[in-house]
Amino acid sequence: MAEAGPRREGAPEGEVRAAVPVRAADEAALYRVARRRARDSEQRKMRVDVRYSVGEHTEILAGARRLNLAGAHFVGALVMAHLHGDLALPDQRTSHDDLIDELAALRTEVARIGTNVNQIAHRLNAGGHPHPVDSAVLAAAQEVLAMARAAATAIDTAADVAAASKRVA
Repeated sequence: MAEAGPRREGAPEGEVRAAVPVRAADEAALYRVARRRARDSEQRKMRVDVRYSVGEHTEILAGARRLNLAGAHFVGALVMAHLHGDLALPDQRTSHDDLIDELAALRTEVARIGTNVNQIAHRLNAGGHPHPVDSAVLAAAQEVLAMARAAATAIDTAADVAAASKRVA
């Protein structure tokens, strides 16, 4: 028997959660900060206990899961990033922070486009009996790939300029 609506694993029955738009800059900032922390040579022995509401705890764990991190690592990375000046609290963010994070998110999207075009070209070049339209598709794929590479380079340059001007400001 088919179900009436989409199934949501682990969601309580009847719970409807409003879709909260997540800005690409916020996602990119969290990913950048959480992944930057290198493993220490010594084991961490000090502990800080913090109390969260059930809702806050759920949000923290969801954010950690989204980045494939443990909750403690996620919270620790954010706290240390803030202390080192790498991550501003929402009311302390500057336009440079938003610009850099938006550029990082855009760079990821452009890279995905390039990957998809590469996969298409690889499939067409894989052999077999070529169709008459394959050469036109390959030429178009090559053009799109060149544009994706140029866009990625331009985004990297813009991000470098934004980061350099942030340090000066």
